[in-house]
Amino acid sequence: MRVNGKAAAPGADTSGDGYLPEHGNGGYRVRHYDLDLDYRIGPNRLSATAVLTCEATQALSRLTLDFGEFRVSRVLVEGKPAKYVRRGLKLQVKPARSLPAGTEFQVEIRYAGNPQPVRSRWGDIGWDELTDGALVASQPVGAPSWFPCNDHPADKASYRLAVATASPYLVAATGNLVSRYQSASTTKWVFERPEPTSTYLMSVQIGRYEDLELSDGAWVPERTADRPAGIVQRAAVPPRLRRAFERDFGRQGRMMEALEEWFGPYPFGEYVVVVTDDDLDDPIEAQGMAIFGANHVDGRRTHERLVVHELAHQWFGNSLTVADWQHIWLNEGFATYTEWLWSEVSGGESAEALARAWYERMRAKPADVTIGDPGVARMFDERVYKRGGLTLHALRGEMGDPAFFALVKAWAVENRHAAVTTEQFVSLAESYAGRPLGEFFAAWLERVALPPL
Repeated sequence: MRVNGKAAAPGADTSGDGYLPEHGNGGYRVRHYDLDLDYRIGPNRLSATAVLTCEATQALSRLTLDFGEFRVSRVLVEGKPAKYVRRGLKLQVKPARSLPAGTEFQVEIRYAGNPQPVRSRWGDIGWDELTDGALVASQPVGAPSWFPCNDHPADKASYRLAVATASPYLVAATGNLVSRYQSASTTKWVFERPEPTSTYLMSVQIGRYEDLELSDGAWVPERTADRPAGIVQRAAVPPRLRRAFERDFGRQGRMMEALEEWFGPYPFGEYVVVVTDDDLDDPIEAQGMAIFGANHVDGRRTHERLVVHELAHQWFGNSLTVADWQHIWLNEGFATYTEWLWSEVSGGESAEALARAWYERMRAKPADVTIGDPGVARMFDERVYKRGGLTLHALRGEMGDPAFFALVKAWAVENRHAAVTTEQFVSLAESYAGRPLGEFFAAWLERVALPPL
């Protein structure tokens, strides 16, 4: 079939990502997701409707979505029934009529089932049950576990997310809470995420949490009036952990001020911290949100470096998202180096001392990873994090403090809400250094041997 003179063809059912091509698709981009979820906690039962507003990037006879193992009861394209078929974690949708290139169209999918995490080389990722509630931890490929999507980090979209569940439970989600309705034993929470957001950074957290807000340096019960000026910082915390939380996260307001000084304005409307009543292996970043396990809260600030690490991801990873998973060091290197900067300004070890200590630890490890292209099996290798931080510390030494801090602020501000690459960062660094830095970055990012610090 030809549409406006062009032959319509199926959109690709792979993304072309060098590491995770099976996630993401071609032929269209998603501009907005409208997700309406009804979740029953006991049976782990999700009933939902998703409406995706998309733009065809080619004359499109069929499109493919990443989607988990739900029962689909209806698919509409532009309000008309569409044929669909499942191929593993792909849902192929054939509209009644082919779509011209450049046209905007909507896909509506009604579905239900028991949400299950996506199995991956990093374990089970996505929507998961807690002892009493649920959480979503989607990095890098868990988003299809709860909604149909184009699951690639570079395809950012805005969101409206409504979640209905039993009233005794608090719902925290990635977005600004715009309304909350209680009906009988159920409460419906509605969130909006206006900023361009990657699918893996969308999250839902459900639990018996106390709602707190940071005000004048103290965590107080949720306020609805006399809210102080500035960024709204909220927390959802099990009541049994509130006192320990207040100490462990007591310096978060100061962290926010420091990071805004280094990296420019906080990129979202609010920042929400969730502490689950279960233990988690690692904290999880989401758009405007970070999720910690009960084991990360002990009242002694043992894990404060993780608090600032996850906050740093709001700039590096969330606002600035990698265009391809190969560039993961840009997320983790910046978050790691922020830990060292915070240690220095908060009375701990200096960034120089921490860099030297980690340099010795990295030197003792096998030299078999290039962090600029670590390979899919080593995306989350400790060396990507720590050598990424070392790369930035070495760059600071190469450029000097004034140029370095001007660079990192410009990097965060000029690329706000964009998808970024290592090549873009190198180019900007050279412009602030006033000279080529190709050999410097080749040594730190492209070679396995650890260069002198």
